[in-house]
Amino acid sequence: MDPRSEVLLRQAELFQGSLLIAGAPADGLLAELPQAQAWTWHAGDQAQLLGRFPGRCHHGVDAPQVPFDSAVLFLPKSRELAAYLLNALASRLAGRELYLVGEKRGGIEGAAKQLQAFGKPRKLDSARHCQLWQVTVDNAPVAQPLESLAERFELALPDGPLHVVSLPGVFSHGRLDKGTALLLDHLQNLPSGHVLDFGCGAGVLGATVKRRYPQSQVTLLDVDAFAVVASRLTLAANGLEGEVISGDGIDAAPQDLSVILSNPPFHTGVHTHYQAVEDLLAKSGKILRKGGEMRLVANSFLRYKPLIEAALGNCETRAEAQGFKIYRAIRG
Repeated sequence: MDPRSEVLLRQAELFQGSLLIAGAPADGLLAELPQAQAWTWHAGDQAQLLGRFPGRCHHGVDAPQVPFDSAVLFLPKSRELAAYLLNALASRLAGRELYLVGEKRGGIEGAAKQLQAFGKPRKLDSARHCQLWQVTVDNAPVAQPLESLAERFELALPDGPLHVVSLPGVFSHGRLDKGTALLLDHLQNLPSGHVLDFGCGAGVLGATVKRRYPQSQVTLLDVDAFAVVASRLTLAANGLEGEVISGDGIDAAPQDLSVILSNPPFHTGVHTHYQAVEDLLAKSGKILRKGGEMRLVANSFLRYKPLIEAALGNCETRAEAQGFKIYRAIRG
């Protein structure tokens, strides 16, 4: 069980009523709290929770419209996302209890200061390298529309500026990361057909490819609901059409692809997690059509080339700069 869940269960008497667990991990916590419901924006966690607790799980970027007498937020990595989520929960909890739980290495002590906007926070527990905080919501805020928190910026590209809309919690929020910038410089001569932007984030790669290759069908895929919304906003901001889907890894992708593009993630919260990338590489040969191409950027220290060669039988390094490499492989 997640250590944060273990800390909650040390105070289980506080959580026996109608409770909303925001950012709920995919563990057995709901089994221990029979009146609780889960809210998650991670497609993989949602799938696992639905399988075990049907009817008690909600997925998306907005707090579910279900009644709850108290709520607990599992602290996300992004401070901006935490602020949005705390605001959304506190706006529904006037005079009632809001809890925050997180790992010390994840910055729980600093994040707990955000509770001061609603009342007087107090630390209830510290164990398993985690802390649990509580506040009675004496100052209930007005819920902030998510889009009002968007960061909008332009990328100067050879075919004109690209408008990017980023949301709290989305990878490289409010800026272009170095890896994606390098891959944007190496999108020449892509095969026509169906293109997948895997781990799309704010949709920079997918939008760029759709504008540059308008006859291609473009699908953008991310595990994070906030990234899905951001990608749709980015496409709309540029007058582009594309399919944006939420799914847990490459198994959620369409088949018979002409191109897979990715700046693949390898972090989940504060933890390093390579499974989604390894699955992408291992299964690329099954979802690429013959002659289809995978082109991705990765930190130079990550040993992806042997994995790509094992899946597709070939791999070349197209470029290397600022600690990143561009890999290209073709399905024979």
